[in-house]
Amino acid sequence: MKTIRLTVAQAVIKYLNQQYVERDGVENKFFAGCFGILGHGNVAGMGQAIQQQNDLKYYQCRNEQSMVHTAAAYAKMKNRLSTFACTTSIGPGATNMLTAAAGATINRLPVLLIPGDIFAGRHVAPVLQQLESPSSQDFSVNDCFKPISKYWDRINRPEQILYALPEVMRVLTSPSETGAVTLAIPQDVQAEAFDCPEEFFEKKTWRITRQRPDVYQIKRAVDLIKKSKKPLIIAGGGAHYSDALDVLKTFVYKTHIPVAETFAGKGALRFDDPHQLGAVGATGTPGANEISESADLIIGLGTRYSDFTTASKTAFQNPDVKFVNINVAEFDAAKHGGLMLQGDAKATLEELLGLLDGYQVDEDYSNKVSEFNRSWEAKVSEIYDYRHDNLLSQGEIIGAVNEFADDNDVVLCAAGSLPGDLHKLWRTKSSKSFHLEYGYSCMGYEIAGGLGAKMADPSREIYVMVGDGSYLMLSQEIVTSIQENYKITIVLIDNDGYKSIGALSRSLGSEGYGTRYLYRNPDSQKIDGDDVTSEAVLPVNLADNARSLGAHVIECTDYTSLTDALKTAKGIDKTTVIYTTCDRYQGIDGYNWWEVPIAEVSDMETVKEAYKDSLEHKKKQRFHN
Repeated sequence: MKTIRLTVAQAVIKYLNQQYVERDGVENKFFAGCFGILGHGNVAGMGQAIQQQNDLKYYQCRNEQSMVHTAAAYAKMKNRLSTFACTTSIGPGATNMLTAAAGATINRLPVLLIPGDIFAGRHVAPVLQQLESPSSQDFSVNDCFKPISKYWDRINRPEQILYALPEVMRVLTSPSETGAVTLAIPQDVQAEAFDCPEEFFEKKTWRITRQRPDVYQIKRAVDLIKKSKKPLIIAGGGAHYSDALDVLKTFVYKTHIPVAETFAGKGALRFDDPHQLGAVGATGTPGANEISESADLIIGLGTRYSDFTTASKTAFQNPDVKFVNINVAEFDAAKHGGLMLQGDAKATLEELLGLLDGYQVDEDYSNKVSEFNRSWEAKVSEIYDYRHDNLLSQGEIIGAVNEFADDNDVVLCAAGSLPGDLHKLWRTKSSKSFHLEYGYSCMGYEIAGGLGAKMADPSREIYVMVGDGSYLMLSQEIVTSIQENYKITIVLIDNDGYKSIGALSRSLGSEGYGTRYLYRNPDSQKIDGDDVTSEAVLPVNLADNARSLGAHVIECTDYTSLTDALKTAKGIDKTTVIYTTCDRYQGIDGYNWWEVPIAEVSDMETVKEAYKDSLEHKKKQRFHN
């Protein structure tokens, strides 16, 4: 057997560069490159290997959390068929990735994490940034990644990579098990050399198969569908990842079963399709929520049924409602006690199509859905055209961006009140034009995610919509976008604080306390709520901050200047920030209930009233099994 002598880090990079995936006969390289911040714990190992071999393109980032967000956003745009590796130093460099790693796993998106680790040889312990424990010498901060990783391993001997790396790839390329994968490599092991078999570095293609459900379960599902009078499809992210949208459209036009969409599923049908009910659940449209409430059959297509999708288990009120769950993951297919069609969304819909000849929903039901679509679009136009007191509402800002964006342009968001409003209001014209991270709803995802989306498809304009709260948490990748010449357009909305949580606080009777960016009140010694003077607001200049990071900045004061800024930004070839203020109190009506615990006892009358109201909503909660 021929061998080649390499360090562990060199062998890892060489192996990753030879990994490919193939689905439906189309093959592509799995790793598009490696993000990293090189420091104590990886600069002499992984860093040296990347520099020497130059097999895997290296991208420099400004924050370890954001590099994982960028990789996850890239994987989402690529339908999980390509991603990045992310390498960091030990200690804080590694743990900075925890937040984004949890998001990748929750959203079922493949990302490979390679944090540096403490010395496997313990003669110099404790080393800089080492976590010491009196109960074991085998702990490091990288053990924190175990509960949020779909696969976790530590390489203490060089030959272990021969067995660990194939497992890494097995999990990353699994449609049902993918998420964050952590390969912790102690810094001394990274630099250690060993004789590795040459065949280990031969090209390897991982074939993504289309799992098909059990034949008996398919027959049962067909029987349930044919007996249903008011069925509803809830399309989730799995519909996109499996490339099932063309088949879904054929299925819908054959059966006329309407479609409602989760955050990850939005774009399954065009916004103006007569079968399209739009957003479902807590942030749903009136039509989607009314149809959900009376549906006798829910067909979950690649959804994990989050509390937003089910409106905290109040969405489905028909006492006889049943569930058919199409999902590659057994865990999700079993939810709500549904009939489990464990399989690929596209392949499963194809099988159902061939067995549903002659089945269609009643014309009255179909017409009702079409009317819901038309009436909601009229409401969206009204919100887009809202004008008041020279203050921009969030709905107007969304409308301006939506009406200016081309069909294939992408709007991207993650946290605050924007996701809910976008879910309801954004007119999605193509399958990838709506990009929301809402499994984790992670503040700070937006700009880093926008970079990843742009890297995945440079032909698209990426419109990152972000509030001041998220912007202040993680805006540094503006620098990376400029460094790598990936232009994104950032619509930065200044709300003087946390708009979403302010509204939630008021709905819970807490009067927006602690949600605005204010000086501390010298009398009360509190950071007060809403009823303050303008002098109490902190003078933060976000536009100047964006300029300092190298972005081109356009400041807007009204709707006309906003639309002019969008036109100007289209012709600028580097990352552009469109800064505007927003009326933090002007919201969108019609949100469904979402359960947030409220203090059971309080001295505040507003909290008492909110608690009583919550008890009334809880009476509608149902548990399906």
